[in-house]
Amino acid sequence: MVNFLPMRSPLSKRQNAEFSSEIKMKIFEDIPDMQKFAESVRKSGKRIGLVPTMGYLHEGHLSLIRNIRKSCDVVVVSVFVNPTQFGIGEDLNKYPRDFKRDQELCRKENVDIVFYPEVPKMYPEGYDTYITVEKFSGIMCGVSRPTHFQGVTTVVAKLFNIVKPHIAIFGEKDYQQAIIIKKMVQDLNFDIVIETSPIIRESDGLALSSRNKYLNKNDRKNAVLLYQSLQHAKKLFQKGERDILIIKQEMAKMILQIPNARIDYIEIVAPDTLRSPDQIQERAVAAVAVFIGKTRLIDNLLLEQ
Repeated sequence: MVNFLPMRSPLSKRQNAEFSSEIKMKIFEDIPDMQKFAESVRKSGKRIGLVPTMGYLHEGHLSLIRNIRKSCDVVVVSVFVNPTQFGIGEDLNKYPRDFKRDQELCRKENVDIVFYPEVPKMYPEGYDTYITVEKFSGIMCGVSRPTHFQGVTTVVAKLFNIVKPHIAIFGEKDYQQAIIIKKMVQDLNFDIVIETSPIIRESDGLALSSRNKYLNKNDRKNAVLLYQSLQHAKKLFQKGERDILIIKQEMAKMILQIPNARIDYIEIVAPDTLRSPDQIQERAVAAVAVFIGKTRLIDNLLLEQ
């Protein structure tokens, strides 16, 4: 895992509340305006926390906002549906969007800044620079989505240069993404702390996702089998099973009970390196990506005693 040096403590709760009340919630659409504001915050000695999102916020995003608030003075939420992380034929055009709703949710969570840029401002004509984290990006989700993580790392690097955060937070539902971002930060010497936040689930265990909106009633009911298959893997592990093939086969049996399910992958990997061991040792991450109809869902669970 990436190790980071400790940073100065944020303002007191009273000072933080006073500062937040001073600036209210601002919305920046232009990159220079966001950069200028971020620079002024840094010069004042306050710490910036970034929550990168593609909008259509749900409780998972809100948990990220609440968690990062503990470590910073100014919370910035970016709302940007990033086209470079969508492949040909994926759901870029129909990806759910509702900025007015996102604004209201951010306001209720006392977010200080919403960064809401347009695509031509993030990727102007002639744009031709991309970042790739080798090895980590060509496995798991990267097999069926070969350009996905290049788009993710590129836009996140751009957000880091625009928002100038001291801290950024990512959800553990996108486990591979979080590992890749940490690796990028380490390799490119970004002076940023990367935090992660646990998966937020529905009452039946389904991981919250903006794409859950695509599921019809029956598909939504059946989708819980993804989480149940992960729980089953954990139980097998805790009973002493260490053969990865057996665990994956058991998971597949459960998932394929869903009538219109197609498994993209089932992987069991080392938590820090994403490498697939021959046998599990003390800990591992079980991760799945499954199409239910046309909707692709991902989930993961740590296997440990």
